[in-house]
Amino acid sequence: MNKHEDNSFSDKFPREKEEDNITPDVLDDEEKHLESLDDESYDPPTEEEEKTLRRVSAPIPWSCWIIAVVELCERFAYYGLTGPFQNYMQHGRDDHIRGALALGQNGANALSYFLQFWCYVTPIFGAWVSDTFWGKYKTIFVFAVIYMVGILILFLTSLPVSIRHGAAEGGFIVGIIVIGLGTGGVKSNVSPLIADQIPHRPPRVVALKTGERVIVDPAITIQTVFMVFYMCINVGSLSAIATTELEKNVDFWAAFLLPLCFFVLAIVSLIAGKNMYVKKPPSKSVINNSFKIAFIAIINKFSIDAAKPSLKPEANYPWTDLFVEEVRRAVMACKVFCFYPIYWLVYGQMLNNFVSQAGQMETHGLPNDIMQNIDPIAVILFIPVAERLIYPTLRRFGISFKPITRITWGFFFVALAMAYAAIVQHIIYSAGPCYDHPLACSPEFADTPNRVHVAIQTPAYCFIAISEILASITGLEYAYTKAPASMKSFIMSLFLVTNAFGAAIGIALSPTSKDPKLVWTYTGLCCATVVAGTFFWFCYKHYNKNEDELNNLENNFRDDEVLSPITSKAIE
Repeated sequence: MNKHEDNSFSDKFPREKEEDNITPDVLDDEEKHLESLDDESYDPPTEEEEKTLRRVSAPIPWSCWIIAVVELCERFAYYGLTGPFQNYMQHGRDDHIRGALALGQNGANALSYFLQFWCYVTPIFGAWVSDTFWGKYKTIFVFAVIYMVGILILFLTSLPVSIRHGAAEGGFIVGIIVIGLGTGGVKSNVSPLIADQIPHRPPRVVALKTGERVIVDPAITIQTVFMVFYMCINVGSLSAIATTELEKNVDFWAAFLLPLCFFVLAIVSLIAGKNMYVKKPPSKSVINNSFKIAFIAIINKFSIDAAKPSLKPEANYPWTDLFVEEVRRAVMACKVFCFYPIYWLVYGQMLNNFVSQAGQMETHGLPNDIMQNIDPIAVILFIPVAERLIYPTLRRFGISFKPITRITWGFFFVALAMAYAAIVQHIIYSAGPCYDHPLACSPEFADTPNRVHVAIQTPAYCFIAISEILASITGLEYAYTKAPASMKSFIMSLFLVTNAFGAAIGIALSPTSKDPKLVWTYTGLCCATVVAGTFFWFCYKHYNKNEDELNNLENNFRDDEVLSPITSKAIE
């Protein structure tokens, strides 16, 4: 007898009692039990079970953890380098805060945004190479070597002898260009590669040892994987604590040498796990076919159904109806990404203006650029809370915290960070000795910060951390789950390029980043983000209703049939 016809299973294992007693220890046992089950232990959920059973993640394969180590090492290098960048660019060798290039706050902000822009444009090239020619693994490896060459250039031109001979500025620009190219190839492929390690299965019902029936949901598994991935990003980014201390107590060359040495571990991890990774082959035609489908849709009054082979068999299209629907879904995801440049513009304040703001306050012996590490520490603390407590609790009470909702709240939390930053800036301007011209009111106070403790910045970094968990992680998840199987890197690169657009806006706004206008700068960014988040919600909230259907498109679609008008409309 099929289990869906046998009600004794439900009677034997009451649902409510077990759900109310879930603890971390039970969850650990649950993961071990799920690992021991094979495919025959699974059954697809009925409609009633989909509404009532708890949803859990499948176990995460070891190959995911090895790739996570690669990402940790790469982010260690990236954030270890960029942590001291603002001081390196803004100040001179003899300034109160030691630097090298003496570009001033406006010039440093503009170059900082250029680096951000460049690092998030190059993923398109890296994704194209991966999806069309080399595959994810080879692309990551080759671009990692390029990345390492860029760090070496930066290190050599930051040596005191190089700075004295005027090589620092040219070397810095060449170095960040090479590093940005390397970042593009790595960044666009690491997150899809880690998600590729998850076996693709539809939602299944499984009985735990406790007797509880749960749905092993691939969407929850992907969400968990990207939580782990983002955790590794933030663990790696703590390298800025070490490099900013080296910058202050030794010099910039020492701060850049540490990431250079640590990056070797990323390459070693790549080689060590080579035979463990699931490697999906590239397809030379997939991106071209996607653009052809888009063109066919445009010339047919934006009807993508016109590109379906089942509706136009005489056209002999070299793709399937399923691929057309996947492209439709990917286009939908790209529409969601349109609001992200505003988010990244505001997020970028943490990497430049917040560092300069800290330099206007009393740091009590700490480097002014060490405060930005509060953000990754907060992310590391908040992710387990979200993953183990908040999200499961919401699911247990039937509240589906779907992607569009999470992203919207991410916008509002980063807006809250800007509102708080405006308050902090107002407090700085209200304190002596230099009030609204910190460090610059008169020669005798040129090196004296205003009498405000730098720790007052802490809540702003915490608000940004919460926003990242909601908006940034969910964006990565959305890019992966909505992309066609053979275009994961390319769609991921389109999500990442929104960061570049945010940086471009930042470059245009960088002239406003000067005293005494910074209160209005932060206030304007806060208002812009609230407006963007509000429009985002009203434009895309209906996507939440069809989230499960979209994620299971491949499982619910047969190549010999066309999706119903209702389903197609839902994807649009």
